[in-house]
Amino acid sequence: MKLQPIEPSSRIASLDVMRGFSLLGIFIVNMIAFHSPMYYYDPYTWWGDSINRPVYWWIDVFIQASFYPIFTMMFGYGLAIQFRRSIEKGTNFIPFAMKRLFILLVIGVIHAFVIWSGDILISYAMVGFLLIWLLKLDGKWLLILGLILFLLPQILISGVLVLAYVVDPISVTYFSGVQEIQSSVDAYGNGSIGDIFAQRYNDWMFANSPTAFVSLIIALLPLMMIGAGVSKLRLLERAKEKKKSLLVITLITLPIALVLKTAPYWGEKNLAFSFIQDFVGGPLLSMAYMALIALLMTSTKSVKLLRPFAQTGRMSLTNYLLQSVIGTLIFYSYGLGLYDEVNLSTSILLALAIFVVQMILSELWLARFQRGPMESLWRRLSYGKKVK
Repeated sequence: MKLQPIEPSSRIASLDVMRGFSLLGIFIVNMIAFHSPMYYYDPYTWWGDSINRPVYWWIDVFIQASFYPIFTMMFGYGLAIQFRRSIEKGTNFIPFAMKRLFILLVIGVIHAFVIWSGDILISYAMVGFLLIWLLKLDGKWLLILGLILFLLPQILISGVLVLAYVVDPISVTYFSGVQEIQSSVDAYGNGSIGDIFAQRYNDWMFANSPTAFVSLIIALLPLMMIGAGVSKLRLLERAKEKKKSLLVITLITLPIALVLKTAPYWGEKNLAFSFIQDFVGGPLLSMAYMALIALLMTSTKSVKLLRPFAQTGRMSLTNYLLQSVIGTLIFYSYGLGLYDEVNLSTSILLALAIFVVQMILSELWLARFQRGPMESLWRRLSYGKKVK
């Protein structure tokens, strides 16, 4: 027997809603990177004027680092579903999963070096290669180990950074590269295709140094394990019988997450408090959002209301890549050339407007086809044949 793609009728609606919801938050944050040299400046200084400051605070507390963890956990959730189906059909999951992840890696490389340097697909594929060997673990162990691996390193690193701040505050100040900022503005705003390609490569290398890559694995693998554990325990499918547990998770994680997410605003803004905000508070807020969505999806009215997010989430790979194409076309010199010329309010409005269009297009596309175009391509290459 051979593995087959999941039929639309077998999909988990709350999973697609969470993917669609996370895509919106990811797009709002990515939009900032599309139009400004985000890697190279202190955001609290860069967006510190009276117009942008309150908007950045809202993004920083409620969105930044709080939506990609949802997407990451749902990635682990999806891999665990495929693993479960392979066991049911008696097929060998590892070779299929490695082929599928390799194809995702190739898509990520094209995305990172041809479209936009802020790609996450390469990281997902690389961490996915580690996750597939852990999927034999019981769901409870995946969940427990994922939570431990998430909390312990982050708490330890947070403690070290706070200690560094106490000993030498300058050691945890933000990197600010004047030359790098100017190079980004010149290349993306006014440069040639060659200039943009070179800058895109430099940006990717800057964000994906060996240290950064190890840090990314430490951040992503536990989240994927948590998602896989939730999947193997079928907690989303059992949301109606787990309402009290979901409510408790929301009530516990939400206030703690919001306290941690405001860490940089307790006093001096630096890398120590930003790490606590993004790598501890961010994922906790994601868990609160996910529990809240799971609760809402136990209501028939909410299922209908959130359908546009579900449809967008069903085409998550297509919509994620499309966001990069649209964002770079708006801001790079080969498009409208608006790089470094918009404020945060404008970029959020642009992101919201584009996302609404994506919702509409997703609904129209899925009325005729079972999957998005990139999803169909990924599946065809993965299964080695055309799939319906």
